[in-house]
Amino acid sequence: MSSIIAHSKSLSLLLSRCPPIFLAPILSSAPTAAAFSTSSPLAAGRKRRRDNNPDRGVSALRRTGLKHKVEMSKYPLPQPVLDPKKRSKVAVDDSHGLWGFFRSDKKALNTPEQTNAHGRAWVVEELRHKSWEDLHSLWWVCCKERNLLATQEYERSRLKAGYGDAENLERAAAVKQTQKAIKHALTERFYAFEEARRVAVTDPEVNLEAEPGTQAYQPAPYSDVSSVADDISPPIPQIADVR
Repeated sequence: MSSIIAHSKSLSLLLSRCPPIFLAPILSSAPTAAAFSTSSPLAAGRKRRRDNNPDRGVSALRRTGLKHKVEMSKYPLPQPVLDPKKRSKVAVDDSHGLWGFFRSDKKALNTPEQTNAHGRAWVVEELRHKSWEDLHSLWWVCCKERNLLATQEYERSRLKAGYGDAENLERAAAVKQTQKAIKHALTERFYAFEEARRVAVTDPEVNLEAEPGTQAYQPAPYSDVSSVADDISPPIPQIADVR
């Protein structure tokens, strides 16, 4: 009787460890798995070849590098020089054109007192007495000064200095006023030249088609000039002799 009871307990323990009945169809068939590659069964009998891909195994995520050493691996990488005293000096030509964007002391910024130390703008009355070469030179001096002021303005905004803006604008305005005066003087000369050319076309003493090297102005003889002057001069009125 005791053996029957022990057998029943072991059977009930075995049944409690079995899966549910609804999983019976799945457990009845053996699991099957498809091959990852269809070429693996075909290459099962072949001899394994050597991997000739040099980039095999290179991964940025797993930090795996090349399998072989490259030519530059035996040379040490250059290290940055943090100490300014140990840095090598670069040879720069003192007459380089880019130095024109800076003052003679080669400073990127000037103090407001230095920027404000300038004269007044040129006026038209003064420029009328200058030659073409002088006006041409003065124009490019003004262009150079405007480039210099623009460089300092950009550097001041980049550094957020907070000073020198008013002095820079005042000096730039004086330079622009000089350039306007140069244009005014040249415009006057242009109109004067056009008027002189219009008069020379009707003047018999001026030959506008003269060859280079010959004299374009050919004055008339003195006698002809006197006769022409007599013909042109108005008659003198006669005053009656009253006695």
